[in-house]
Amino acid sequence: MNKTIRRASVFSLLLVFALLVRATWVQFYEAQALADDTDNRRNAIETYSRPLGNIIVAGKAVTGSARTTGGDLAYKRTYTNGELYAAVTGYASQSYAPTQLEGIYAHLLNGTDSRLKTVMDTVTDQRADPGDVITTIDPAVQKAAYDALGDKKGAAVALDPKTGKILAVVSTPSYDPSSLTDANTAGTAWKELNADSDKPLVNRALRQPLAPGSTFKLVVAAAALEDGLYASVDVKTDSADPYTLPGTRTVLKNENTSAPCENASIRVALQYSCNNVFAHMAVQLGQDKLRAMAEKFGFNDDSLDVPVRAYASVYPSDMDESSTALTGIGQFDVTATPLQMAMVSAALANGGELVSPHMVAQVTDSGGDVLKDYDDEATAKRIVSESTAEQLQSAMQTVVEKGTGTNARIDGVTVGGKTGTAQNGENNSKAPYAWFTSYGKTDGKEVAVAVVVEQSDAARSEVSGNGLAAPVAKAMMQAALRQPT
Repeated sequence: MNKTIRRASVFSLLLVFALLVRATWVQFYEAQALADDTDNRRNAIETYSRPLGNIIVAGKAVTGSARTTGGDLAYKRTYTNGELYAAVTGYASQSYAPTQLEGIYAHLLNGTDSRLKTVMDTVTDQRADPGDVITTIDPAVQKAAYDALGDKKGAAVALDPKTGKILAVVSTPSYDPSSLTDANTAGTAWKELNADSDKPLVNRALRQPLAPGSTFKLVVAAAALEDGLYASVDVKTDSADPYTLPGTRTVLKNENTSAPCENASIRVALQYSCNNVFAHMAVQLGQDKLRAMAEKFGFNDDSLDVPVRAYASVYPSDMDESSTALTGIGQFDVTATPLQMAMVSAALANGGELVSPHMVAQVTDSGGDVLKDYDDEATAKRIVSESTAEQLQSAMQTVVEKGTGTNARIDGVTVGGKTGTAQNGENNSKAPYAWFTSYGKTDGKEVAVAVVVEQSDAARSEVSGNGLAAPVAKAMMQAALRQPT
């Protein structure tokens, strides 16, 4: 054979072999990646070829599916009271990746979860009937929070301290997920929502940590009692008033200049929200002990899934004493989500034990059979001793009965709480955040709540935890405990 022909033949065979290898690689190794590619239109066509499973609140679906007209996507997602439940459901869109519960349980809701497959589905390689997500949300508490927040920018969370069930997750301003479900209209809605300076797509309840202000004093008080720095909430502390931040000439003032804050006990210091007491207490304890206590409550946890991944609340490190003092009043670089502060109140209300928070009770198949029970898997972790929890419960009750949290009082209900007004912006140039965290108990029922109001129509001088956030918490507790408003 001619030498040139032989070389050409060998080269051609190598090219054919390379093509066969590449085809085999694509078919057997890259097939799944190509199938999962977000630009693969077949995925959307398959997902929306029939109705999705539903997200359930108190036995009723707050999601649905509607037949479309025209186009290659047969169905689109629908929502009942979409703005009310947006912080829970998220959205399932024909154009954008799903979020919140819609995203976490996308495979269950569209029928591709392997747990849904029957033997026949496996044999025929057919997509299974979709499953449902059963939430722990109490519609009465959810609505009470949403209505009470109204046109304020803020968020609220309610927990059952004994079970860890999340009863409400509200973020305002909200949005209607239905605006993002149809491919024909989603683009315009998406641009408008992202251009909105109030950021309605942000889940403020779970994913926007802010300075918690004086609500963090509960964590400082817990650390002081657990460490033995003070034997009880009624022992006088060693607290000068006014208090000068260590190593500086900065005098830390109390909001109420006539309050009896000098050497005040923890109870009195919580009642009047004495900054001098808790700033000095933070320095006495030191940042390491404070951080350890904060982390027991859940701070610095970047893997908190409820099952939506909550942003980590932060207690900082590597501080000097003046900065440590400021962390004692929930300032400097301390941040917390409403979920985190609700967890603090829940642990104290539950005798010092924190039950893992979760807003999904069960996931089921199309026939209602339980695939996973999150209620059964909830675990309890001791945060502080029962004695410390009981003492702080008592002190929190004093705050509501005759302290800075009187707007949370409910007749016939034992309520304990803590207000917070956190500085915002450089040199406190922006409107402060108004916080309130609390618990309520009556007739064997319990609830723990946290509320933050970032912005409202109130004058700056009127912004306070008691004035803006406590009424929201009160409405939520009344709804959870089935008390008349």
